Amino acid sequence: MKRLLKISLLLLVAFFISEAVFAQDDEDFDKEDPVEELAKEVNSLKPGLSRFLMRGYAHAGVEFLQNSATFVGGSFNPIFLWQQSKRLLFESELELELTETGTELGLDYADMSYFLNDYMTIRLGKFLLPFGTFGERLHPRWINRLPSNPLGFTHSGQVGPLSDLGVEIRGAFHMTRSAWINYSIYVVNGPRLNDGGDEPEEGGKLHYNNYIDNNKAKTFGGRIGILPLNNSSLEIGFSGQFGKVGSSDTKYEDVGSQLYALDLSYVTRLDFMKSMLDIKGQWNRVKVDQASYPNPEDAAQSYSFENVSDAYYAQLSIKPAFVDNSFFNKLEFVGRYSKLELPTEAVWGGEDTQITVGINYWLDFRTVIKFAYQTLDSNGTEDGHNSLAQGDAFLVHWSIGF
Repeated sequence: MKRLLKISLLLLVAFFISEAVFAQDDEDFDKEDPVEELAKEVNSLKPGLSRFLMRGYAHAGVEFLQNSATFVGGSFNPIFLWQQSKRLLFESELELELTETGTELGLDYADMSYFLNDYMTIRLGKFLLPFGTFGERLHPRWINRLPSNPLGFTHSGQVGPLSDLGVEIRGAFHMTRSAWINYSIYVVNGPRLNDGGDEPEEGGKLHYNNYIDNNKAKTFGGRIGILPLNNSSLEIGFSGQFGKVGSSDTKYEDVGSQLYALDLSYVTRLDFMKSMLDIKGQWNRVKVDQASYPNPEDAAQSYSFENVSDAYYAQLSIKPAFVDNSFFNKLEFVGRYSKLELPTEAVWGGEDTQITVGINYWLDFRTVIKFAYQTLDSNGTEDGHNSLAQGDAFLVHWSIGF
């Protein structure tokens, strides 16, 4: 009898619990089970929750240069994202590419981010610098609208940083009800000055892969992006970076650098053409304090020059995405003008001009075949000698993001 009474009481308690949990109005029948909702909420707050995602991109192609024709590419850039909790995120990108001597593995970036609040994030590690927008947002092969990079925005002949080691705080907030501002402030190792001791022909150049800092000073920088329109179609960005670049305990230890960048992005719909218009542009300037460097032509002598470099590009693309024809709405027409100006008095100085026009065919929203014709007028700069081609070139690239 007592056992029966206990069982009855347990069944009665279970009945009332089930009624309390599952009782709901008819309008709530389509909602998720409240118990499952509670479990998800608890799990989302549970420390150590891991979520892993892999993305990336790859490309391959063929290039018909002035004096040769070659297949290129075979590159693979996996991007790893790991979220430990709602606030903690790790990201990294590897780059595997074929070179003349074999396969090369590089680490483009690897950093940890912590979301302090809705308006501020802190990240630490090696990250893409918000110095302008090309290096941070546009460099992936399937996002870059042309097979080549603008002059000065490549790893060789580089004007301005692409990535660095340090710490950054970034975020965004409303400037007005319809306008936004995004911002970034960072402290990094900064570039390193080549003093010409081992390489006299490169005295005065800045090298940006300063993974172990060559001095005690740190480099400070940041960017402010203004989006004044209510649809955020226009963005104007201002960037700066300042710091010492000379090595400690040398006569160059007080040599500093001042770097500036101005970038613009405008994307809008052209109803009369049933197309999307995309305008991009960026100007980088690098200024290094006055100093004397060994003369490569006479080791007993030294020389100095005004150490100012500029690199800039302007790009326009039109995609007839809204026409009724299923072939033409996958096309995109692109044109870009870029220029590189290095100190004319430096051994490594000179001036390059590049014009590139192309037609892209989008197989889907992240797979594109790019056909481009490019001309390069080089006047002795290192970037000109190492770029895709001096003179005329025809480039075909197939890029995919995944």
